[in-house]
Amino acid sequence: MGLDRQAMESYFISLGEKSFRAAQVMKWIHQMGVTDFEQMTNLSKPLRQSLAAQADLTVPDIISDNLSIDGTRKWLLKVPGKSAIEMVFIPEESRGTLCVSSQVGCTLNCSFCATGKQGYNRDLTAAEIVGQVWIAKHLLARQYQTDSRVVSNIVMMGMGEPLMNFDNVVSAMRIMQDDFCFGLSKRRITLSTAGVVPQIDELQRQCPVSLAVSLHAPNDSLRNELVPLNKKYPIEQLLAACNRYVADSNRARVTFEYVMLDGVNDQLEHAHQLAELMKQVPSKVNLIPFNSFTGTDYKRSSNSRINRFRDILHEAGVIVTVRRTRGDDIEAACGQLAGDVMDRTNRAEKFRQTLVEKIQ
Repeated sequence: MGLDRQAMESYFISLGEKSFRAAQVMKWIHQMGVTDFEQMTNLSKPLRQSLAAQADLTVPDIISDNLSIDGTRKWLLKVPGKSAIEMVFIPEESRGTLCVSSQVGCTLNCSFCATGKQGYNRDLTAAEIVGQVWIAKHLLARQYQTDSRVVSNIVMMGMGEPLMNFDNVVSAMRIMQDDFCFGLSKRRITLSTAGVVPQIDELQRQCPVSLAVSLHAPNDSLRNELVPLNKKYPIEQLLAACNRYVADSNRARVTFEYVMLDGVNDQLEHAHQLAELMKQVPSKVNLIPFNSFTGTDYKRSSNSRINRFRDILHEAGVIVTVRRTRGDDIEAACGQLAGDVMDRTNRAEKFRQTLVEKIQ
């Protein structure tokens, strides 16, 4: 499930087979949804038997499948290690966006994110990342009774920091783009990062998909509190990396995500500071109303505050949108994905203890 074209060709050559077998098997798996080697009828019987004996072809098990009143759908998927991850499908008139996880939990500890409070267990394999896309593609195709593409866009914005699981994420995105697999263009795949600067540069060299950056603050002192990774890669370094990322494309822009937290980062001075930052890089800003989760002290900015913040950016010439909240009734909205993580960092237990102390 997780072998990209080059890896799959190498695998078949190692079996003494021709490299074109890779394309055949990738079509069976990803386009036709076949996970039983015996059903791959254009392979010889000995090869089918050999694959069945030595190759693993599995997808994560579905624990739960929840549908929001607005049509958003969230799956809880079981992965080895007694943990679970979440993925979300957001249907719209012109497209269907699948939000995919890259880690079990998250290595970072952004203060406003439910995933970060769950702690971290491990990186997902390329197979587990691609398996999410495979599940959604084939389940939704059956649901809508269509052969056309239901999942038209993929965002690496689920649980985890994608660039902290670089090799597996890149392999998975190459499979998403491969014409023998899902056939998505690089513009239809977006990777969201909190700002792992060296890996942004490496992504540009290896797999330049659309880039989104979780900024959330217009200055280093505030961003250090909200996004602790900023202490290692401050805003100046991050913006320089973003400029390098889009340097070879006249049309490309970096999307900066900015969650709106009442009384924290939503003041008018913050809007003016953010407008100045955006002059430094081809960009657009996506303002995200905060989505609450159990135990957080943060509150969502008022609609009037969000709209005034948006207007200041717009008046300064910044391309800006306000994200429509989707799936918050099933905790599928931005920042709410938490899964079920066997936490190696003990972060979740520390968070729960803090809540107990507040109550007492």
